[in-house]
Amino acid sequence: MAHIGIDARLIHYRVGGTSRYIREIVSAFEELQPAHRITILQSRKSSTRLSKRFSSARTWTPPHYAWERLALSLELWRHRFDLLHSPDFIAPMRGGRRHIITVHDLSFIHYPEYLTADSRRYYHGQMRESVKRADHILSVSQATKQDLIDMLDVPADKISVQLHGVDESFKPLPRRATAPIIRELGLPSEFVLFVGTLEPRKNLVGLARAYRDLKHELPDAPKLVIVGRAGWHYEKLMADLESVGLAGDMIIKQGVSDAQLPALYNHALALVTPSFYEGFGLPALEAMACGTAPIVSHVSSLPEIVGDVGALIDPNDPATITEALKKTLSDSDWREAQSVAGRRRAADFRWSDTARGVLECYDAVLN
Repeated sequence: MAHIGIDARLIHYRVGGTSRYIREIVSAFEELQPAHRITILQSRKSSTRLSKRFSSARTWTPPHYAWERLALSLELWRHRFDLLHSPDFIAPMRGGRRHIITVHDLSFIHYPEYLTADSRRYYHGQMRESVKRADHILSVSQATKQDLIDMLDVPADKISVQLHGVDESFKPLPRRATAPIIRELGLPSEFVLFVGTLEPRKNLVGLARAYRDLKHELPDAPKLVIVGRAGWHYEKLMADLESVGLAGDMIIKQGVSDAQLPALYNHALALVTPSFYEGFGLPALEAMACGTAPIVSHVSSLPEIVGDVGALIDPNDPATITEALKKTLSDSDWREAQSVAGRRRAADFRWSDTARGVLECYDAVLN
């Protein structure tokens, strides 16, 4: 029986796609009951255990700390892990006999100007060494795998693609279940929705300009609701959004919980992800599972996730976003067809399949 460590420190510090990935993988492992001894590494500041089935170890080293790779190596020495899985990109210098990392995207290479100076130093200073040192790399999309090959010279056979899944809570829901949540959040009964981190890479200014043009053609268009948490360069982004001049037509909501998200998707007429780059694009998948039409950029991983469902737009051309929104809002037959197709496609994305693939990589590296 091998001893495997899973680094889950990030979930105490951040919400978002990587933290969701860690939680879902651990939860799926509990159901699959792998034939390994598993220890979940959590921050000493965390008040709850991530898993009741697996053992937990408290760590002092915070994530995204300048000396993290060295400090965590020293801290993990006593565990004698046969394999350490680092789901947050960067592995320690030595956390176990073997190392696997998960790479979610290479946005910091594609768009370094969208990061803070500290973040650029952290990722650029350690990422190349991390992918070189890893015995194997898990990628969350084919697009990210290709980025690793093209931009970091990683051999293709060193990378396995394990797509995200979608939680079963994301599904069509009756209005009697969702309306109280929508009222609690102070939102209208229908709207156009964005879900994601509030940062420049998400192209929210382009979305706001496209929506402003939509209002000129469809004055009765539902409001634009933007849901997420503050990310890099948040203050400047908010100033740029305000300058678009949408006034009461745009609602920005922070602090929306994962449990509330299914209600938002169910009330949205469309989910718009106009990002310049995405490593996966989980909101588009969640929206499809709820029967909401996705409107996504035609770049990076997004076409890979939605397939032939919804509409593809050019993130550098707000007019394409406007046209996609106009079609979605004015053609109810098309919207219903996308709802059916989206639910069918989302059913193929299961966290249990993701977790099985991760376990197969564990076994391959250990053997």
